[in-house]
Amino acid sequence: MANITKKVSWTSRGDDAGGGEGTPLLNGSEEVRYTRQLSGVGGMFHIGRLSTVDLEEDVTSDEEARPTKSQRYGSVSTYPGSLQDSPKGRPEEIPHNEKLLSLKFESLDYDSSENQLFLEEERRMSYLGFRCLEISRWVICGLIGFLTGLIACCIDIAVEKLAGVKYFVVKQNIEKFTEVGGLSISLILWAVLNSSLVMVGAITVAFIEPIAAGSGIPQIKCYLNGVKIPRVVRLKTLVVKVFGVICSVAGGLAVGKEGPMIHSGAVVAAGVSQGRSTSLKKDFKIFEYFRRDTEKRDFVSAGAAAGVSAAFGAPVGGVLFSLEEGASFWNQMLTWRIFFASMISTFTLNFFLSIYNNKPGDLSSPGLINFGRFESDSVAYNFYEIPLFIVMGAIGGLLGALFNKLNYWLTIFRIRYVHRPCLQVMEAMLVAAVTATVSFSMIYFSNDCQPLGPDQSEDYQLQLFCADGEYNSMATTFFNTPERSVRSLFHNPPGSYNPGTLGMFTVTYFFLACWTYGLAVSAGVFIPSLLIGAAWGRLFGILLPTVTASGSIWADPGKYALIGAAAQLGGIVRMTLSLTVIMVEATGNVTYGLPIMLVLMTAKIVGDYFVEGLYDIHIKLQSVPFLHWEAPATSHWLTAREVMGAPVICFNRLEKVGTIVDILSNTSTNHNGFPVVVPVAASDEPGKICGLILRSQLIVLLKHKVFVELARSRLTQRKLQLKDFRDAYPRFPPIQSIHVSQDERDCMMDLSEFMNPTPYTVPQETSLPRVFKLFRALGLRHLVVVDHDNRVVGLVTRKDLARYHLGKHGLEELQLAQT
Repeated sequence: MANITKKVSWTSRGDDAGGGEGTPLLNGSEEVRYTRQLSGVGGMFHIGRLSTVDLEEDVTSDEEARPTKSQRYGSVSTYPGSLQDSPKGRPEEIPHNEKLLSLKFESLDYDSSENQLFLEEERRMSYLGFRCLEISRWVICGLIGFLTGLIACCIDIAVEKLAGVKYFVVKQNIEKFTEVGGLSISLILWAVLNSSLVMVGAITVAFIEPIAAGSGIPQIKCYLNGVKIPRVVRLKTLVVKVFGVICSVAGGLAVGKEGPMIHSGAVVAAGVSQGRSTSLKKDFKIFEYFRRDTEKRDFVSAGAAAGVSAAFGAPVGGVLFSLEEGASFWNQMLTWRIFFASMISTFTLNFFLSIYNNKPGDLSSPGLINFGRFESDSVAYNFYEIPLFIVMGAIGGLLGALFNKLNYWLTIFRIRYVHRPCLQVMEAMLVAAVTATVSFSMIYFSNDCQPLGPDQSEDYQLQLFCADGEYNSMATTFFNTPERSVRSLFHNPPGSYNPGTLGMFTVTYFFLACWTYGLAVSAGVFIPSLLIGAAWGRLFGILLPTVTASGSIWADPGKYALIGAAAQLGGIVRMTLSLTVIMVEATGNVTYGLPIMLVLMTAKIVGDYFVEGLYDIHIKLQSVPFLHWEAPATSHWLTAREVMGAPVICFNRLEKVGTIVDILSNTSTNHNGFPVVVPVAASDEPGKICGLILRSQLIVLLKHKVFVELARSRLTQRKLQLKDFRDAYPRFPPIQSIHVSQDERDCMMDLSEFMNPTPYTVPQETSLPRVFKLFRALGLRHLVVVDHDNRVVGLVTRKDLARYHLGKHGLEELQLAQT
């Protein structure tokens, strides 16, 4: 492979690869960049067009200590001035390409920096101290579970009260105007109530905290994968999330409140484990040892599990969700602690709901959604039904793939055209009004009247044009909260719905749910997916006797509603292990473990053939550098030399303060990790690696003015401790806020005590899969590449590895962009 020296500037037009000034090394020597000719090699590379438009106002870059790949490769198209060319500084259309990786996302550092300060603290700590830390971890997990359960309880009660008032008012109005005519007034009332509630929720999300939109599961997946998503685990995000989900569910949108519970649990965990609130500027001086990425990510995975547990009453499902979808790193003790948090979460929700329902101590409502118990004798299945269940899984996979593809196109449209907060609020209100209108129209034109049985559980039954003693069956599905609708589809006796009702409901709710997911409201996709699947599953069960000309064997369509719900949800989100356990725990019957597992596996296999899961699609659309479990299958021919960033900006053990300040202040190279080297005799050769130091550590050192000359002149100066670094975590001050005088610029800084003296390194001939495995398994942020003399030749970061993925034409390479 040819090494070509080429300088490329970000601001060059078209494919102009010349004229850009590269970042010089500290010794002033010219930069050398490795590029490679992509022709004649086993994989095909497709370079996406590069847009330099910011999709968000505040952007933080995680360009590590190396030039961008776009500087190393010549085939880059940029659009200079695209923001300035439009009125009011924003384009009418934001160009977007999912074949990009965003530079605004930083990495989390799961690998602890074992510098002298850290080792001294660990050595001073006694066995009892370590036992106390372990007890603290259990206490924190208990607190996480308790607070998550409490939040779930508040959401549940608030939604029930608001929805109850809304449906009562609309029902009274409909019954009044059914007699005298003028039902259009009832429709307007319903649409206005929906739009008003959704408007309040959308305004809080769009104008106060946009990261609180959606379910939050893609963001938490990214966080646990090692990507620092800005503002994702802040207190303000939690408040907006909870308030927004109450408004959107009560506002009648085709959404659920279960997905946002996972995000809420993660935010609670991130806050509680730090023993302080940076938003409220309140420090409780507890749990200070856990103020680092390593510990925080473990607790966030416990919070996500507690959220699943509170949502579905499925503590084991919560643990498996964190394992399958979230946590990159796992051990036995972490499993136990997460399970403990999940159990506490379920118990807390159960306990407080029992008090609210005036049945203190009756712990029969373990989750926000209770599917009701499926009795084994009434819904038993036979061996010859298993092929039918697999067919339903394939249908769920196909419908899920269609749902995801439609939502993908819709999200692209939203990114390009609906990027202003006011437009996002208007779209949410439009969807709320359309949902109410469609629901009303379906109920109005439906003539599916069913007799009102003594065991009917629906609270908001509408008689409408039905005879006395009957109710409108379509109203049971639309004129209700989605959770109640799912339960009625599972448990209502045979004959409660006619096929036409279920068919029309499935089609309309499918498109409504697809349109709703991605709005600027806090909302989940779990319950809409279950509801769509339960509807077509029940329809499948009703139609079976007509196909087989046998009425007795397929007596209860409720079990087909359950299988259909699992198939649809699996087809959309593509979870297998955790979803099987969640469904089994939520139904309270392990009998369906095998059919649900088969259905979910079939749905995933069929769906993956066409398109990725919904969460993976949204992660890709946000251009997040997400690392999957394994490196791409055809990437063995690539080595660390080809994927690394080079040359690397390095520091000497004893470095001039002015040099450090200049490099940290350089906005074009906003690096976060710097190898520390021992210079070799020949000045133009790279130095030998002796450590690695982070930007955040250098900023703390500059803030406290830890300079060699000052240490000599002030013998009484307090020695910097690890506590000083923990107090600054996680919002380290920007370099611009630190004043360094001209005299201080000439001082020297000794990095020996603060750098990590044992960073992970790989030889430059190491294959990409091996580099990937080391980086992913250890949760690294920087991986130094060295030659045979241990000299620094490059640095591998998350974005260097996330660039490569398998596409339709073999191995594809993504471009980097400031999106």
